[in-house]
Amino acid sequence: MEDKVTEIFFYVDEFCIEWYKALMGHQLAENTSKNKRNKPCKMSDSEVITIMILFHLSHYRNIKNFYLKHIQKNMRSEFPRTVSYNRFVELQQKALMPMALFLKMMRLGDCTGISFVDSTPIRVCHNKRILNHKVFDGIASRGKSTMGYFFGFKLHIVINDKGEIIDFVLTTGNVDDRAPLKEESFLKRIFGKLFADKGYIGQKLFEQLFINGIHLITGMRKNMKNSLMSINDKILLRKRSIIETINDELKNICQIEHSRHRSVTNFLTNLISALLAYSFLPKKPSIKYETEPTYGQLALF
Repeated sequence: MEDKVTEIFFYVDEFCIEWYKALMGHQLAENTSKNKRNKPCKMSDSEVITIMILFHLSHYRNIKNFYLKHIQKNMRSEFPRTVSYNRFVELQQKALMPMALFLKMMRLGDCTGISFVDSTPIRVCHNKRILNHKVFDGIASRGKSTMGYFFGFKLHIVINDKGEIIDFVLTTGNVDDRAPLKEESFLKRIFGKLFADKGYIGQKLFEQLFINGIHLITGMRKNMKNSLMSINDKILLRKRSIIETINDELKNICQIEHSRHRSVTNFLTNLISALLAYSFLPKKPSIKYETEPTYGQLALF
């Protein structure tokens, strides 16, 4: 992890410099008639974002232990001007906007014409504590996944064949998996073939995506008529497990899900920094396939 500190900080700091240059040109002039304290922070947003990304790439499961026991003790040379942990939590909220823009503008992958879509539940508490949960009361909702009922949100992601996240959207837990695909803003970065599971079956959705230049390919339910499918499409549909692997890495390696959030802002900070950490993983799940399909090869699915 230590060998990636310089690389991560370089990319983050370069973006933050450009971000604040653009921000300064759109800020309103301050009233100089009143004395206002404007003391700069000891830690920059670039340092805070870098620490958050490093946390999700580490073996620590608690940001407080990571900051106090690792950053302040073992990485003093990389971060010489650390603040107290309570102040660091406040700086996380301040860095949320540049962190989200850095992810959206710089760290998402490009569509290659072969994409996979899926959703995964983001639980914010155990089911036994739903009635007593207060942090996300009125924001999160109950939903159902293949693993049962949960309380929280759904993270919808689209990936390419290289394992890179092309785009993502966060919804409440009771939203249909197909709903984000009906939004044009979620389809801007996607073209070609889009592979999904049986939960995305829908004639209207297929027609809408086809008009936008996207061919939705899903499995068939038992009560549906068989349809002809090319051999390559059938093979790629079987490779759809790649997105399940990525969801597993987001949860078990990048720690995108836990039940210790104390505010909505900290939840979003953890989510964005975890997605950023995944983008910096040196090796991502990927698939190999033939780019030149044999003409006329069809399979009965």
